[in-house]
Amino acid sequence: MLSTSSNPLQPQYALGIDIGGTNTKFGIVNTRGDIFYRGAISTRKHEDVEAFIDDLYEATLPAIASIGGPSEILGIGVGAPNGNYYKGTVEYAPNLGWKGVVPLAEMMSKKFGLPTSLTNDANAAAVGEMMYGAARGMRNFIMITLGTGVGSGIVVNGQLVYGSDGFAGELGHNIIVPGGRLHWGTGARGSLETYASATGIKLTALELLEQRPDAQSLMREFSADALDSSKVYDCAMQGDALAKQVFEKTGEILGLALANFVMFSSPEAIILFGGPTKAGDLLLNPVRQSMEANLIPIFKGKVKLLFSLLSESDAAILGASALVWETKP
Repeated sequence: MLSTSSNPLQPQYALGIDIGGTNTKFGIVNTRGDIFYRGAISTRKHEDVEAFIDDLYEATLPAIASIGGPSEILGIGVGAPNGNYYKGTVEYAPNLGWKGVVPLAEMMSKKFGLPTSLTNDANAAAVGEMMYGAARGMRNFIMITLGTGVGSGIVVNGQLVYGSDGFAGELGHNIIVPGGRLHWGTGARGSLETYASATGIKLTALELLEQRPDAQSLMREFSADALDSSKVYDCAMQGDALAKQVFEKTGEILGLALANFVMFSSPEAIILFGGPTKAGDLLLNPVRQSMEANLIPIFKGKVKLLFSLLSESDAAILGASALVWETKP
């Protein structure tokens, strides 16, 4: 559950950090979700985590100075791939250069002199949505992040579900099509991520183009490497029937998965976030139809499907910073 202090003597700012495989973004955020300073450094060039933290520290000094120094910051929140909330560690992240288990929160606290909370990027997004976005006032919801992969954050009774080891909520890796597509990272077949992510949308488009060689489509103007989910959307908006079918198939599979998730935690809402949501009703309508068709009667018509209210460019920083205001379970 989240709380903000009314004590005027308590620091009213947090440093939010989002660690991605390519870049790390950061910002100074207040309790209302206003971002006062934004910055970024390269993640990819740092194979050594100590060097990464040193560069990040130097890069954030102007941000920290801009609001009066470290005494004005309550703490640091970090969203990272394979981030373990319980331990403050990043564990075997496949898209980072750091190997094994990295005690990142402890290392950052020591370097910055500030308490540091860490979780994975999708959980950070859920916390941000609960504090600043479409889930304000909700105590039971599921956040689904659609990007290169499919992430998720599950909130039950106002608390994120972390499980026994800190890694609960990997809904993107649920097997939704038995024996289906081979996942490029896990080796599993038929996981939601291989169908509902931006990567999955591209794969569906390529499959349809191959299966229907006689069908006219604007998507054929792009090479396999150049075609992506954004271009599929552009083609659909120009009336391309095959491109529209890509979103219908994507929505059908995502809706089926969401029905399973609803019957697990009975959320008030499911909030969708990320690049593919820009397709709007092209995606949302088949998702809703499929979800409702696969729900048992006691759940039908109860769960709202919403798009995130957070700006895509700011959501990661806001979500990470919101960890600082979170009351730990």
